[in-house]
Amino acid sequence: MATITPLRPAASRGGAAAGGAAQLLSGDALRLDGVTRAFGALRAVDDVSLTVAAGQRYAILGSNGAGKTTLFNAVTGDFPPTAGRIHFFGEDITELAPQDRIRKGLRRTYQSSLLFRDLTVRDNLFLAVRGVASGRFSFLRARAGHASTRATRDLLDRARLSHIADERVANLAHGQQRQLEIGMALAGAPRLILFDEPAAGLSPVERRELVALLASLPAHMSFVLIEHDLDIALRVVDRVTVMHNGRVLRTGTPAEIENDAQVQAIYMGSRH
Repeated sequence: MATITPLRPAASRGGAAAGGAAQLLSGDALRLDGVTRAFGALRAVDDVSLTVAAGQRYAILGSNGAGKTTLFNAVTGDFPPTAGRIHFFGEDITELAPQDRIRKGLRRTYQSSLLFRDLTVRDNLFLAVRGVASGRFSFLRARAGHASTRATRDLLDRARLSHIADERVANLAHGQQRQLEIGMALAGAPRLILFDEPAAGLSPVERRELVALLASLPAHMSFVLIEHDLDIALRVVDRVTVMHNGRVLRTGTPAEIENDAQVQAIYMGSRH
């Protein structure tokens, strides 16, 4: 079992600036310290601590009800933690509103698709680009050479969707809709993306395309992946945390997790 990164000592008042600089240079994209989310007497997430390094690809695994999505909701601010602290690139964002976390470079996809089904693929990506851009409330139509238009074309290429750019989302296959969600999450140069079960409902061919897409993301970009498909999760990440009943059960490399007897017994069953 891997050792959780310990809490850093708080800087003294005189050394606050130096302490803040040290945190920013620490290499941590995301650090959770004792994060808890309670709903009445139920602790859906219970005292979770973990660290995602800058540029790291990380997976959070566990059965239904383990607390994975609730943990994502705490990180994004949809359901802020009832205890613990969340640091994003050295900055405490525990109390920030969700939109402020987005502006700092945090992105997230959801289990259920949140797309504009009557618009085209290109229009969905354009709206994602404008949503995180300055002047996003402008009513002026962007021209062909506008930065937002160029960024939309770039996202079409990165999400491997250029060939269906003008197709209505309602006409897309499920896997293509998942690709589009990832493309929208890439808008505005994010620093960390949370992917909530991106392989859910995909065919074998679509799963291979998803793996290729995740593997093609820029090396400097961190992501955290919730996934039930262990074959996908363990292929695209270099660090894994397994949750059980809202708590951290194990943290380690994909090989360590795959060969852990307790993880096998609880989550992999007769496959091993």
